[in-house]
Amino acid sequence: MITLAVDTSLATTSVALLEDDDIRAELFTHTGRNHAEVLLPAIEQTLASGEVEQDQIDLFAVTVGPGSFTGLRVGVSTVKGLAFVLKKPVVAVSSLDVLVLNIGWCDPSMAVCPMVDAGRGEVYTALYAPSGPDRYEKTRDACVARPEEFLQSIEGNTVFLGDGSEKHRNCICDMFPGRPFFASPRCNRIRGGAVGIMGRKKFCDGHISDIMELVPTYVRPSYASGKD
Repeated sequence: MITLAVDTSLATTSVALLEDDDIRAELFTHTGRNHAEVLLPAIEQTLASGEVEQDQIDLFAVTVGPGSFTGLRVGVSTVKGLAFVLKKPVVAVSSLDVLVLNIGWCDPSMAVCPMVDAGRGEVYTALYAPSGPDRYEKTRDACVARPEEFLQSIEGNTVFLGDGSEKHRNCICDMFPGRPFFASPRCNRIRGGAVGIMGRKKFCDGHISDIMELVPTYVRPSYASGKD
């Protein structure tokens, strides 16, 4: 199965081409808010690098949020357009879920807390517990919150990751004196390859999106988009 995976949920753009779970080509770039200018050329370059034509794609996987309002709109609308023209299925992937995949193996006693910067001193976040090798169960649903408010509800040792954990590192250290755990900096960004791997698994489990109803998951109402 050939999967084209796209992420535009953060201040980065990543596109990957996979054959089953093997990453044939991947592009990752820091775009700021210029997703609309970067995404289509990135897709073309990734397909060329992987020596695959558009009509050979079997599946599209795309992050739907939470994250940048503008970035999510660009990524989702682009993938929907390609999938509609090519008549191929689409799978929606949570940006928080795919961030957690970066951790790999984790001590079963540790919780995992991904944080995506939401602006206004807030983060998009959720809480996960290891449930097997490279598998995690969500124990608190995605929400938008001030870090200090969300952290008050966490008990026990926790691994933090994501650009929100970088931005609010001092707050986390203050709330967990002597025992904060931070993932490696490489774990704080979303890679298209991970989106593709998660998307293919969801497809095999039957979680296929209705292309006409597929929309970004903002978590915070979009009318609040004065800051992305």
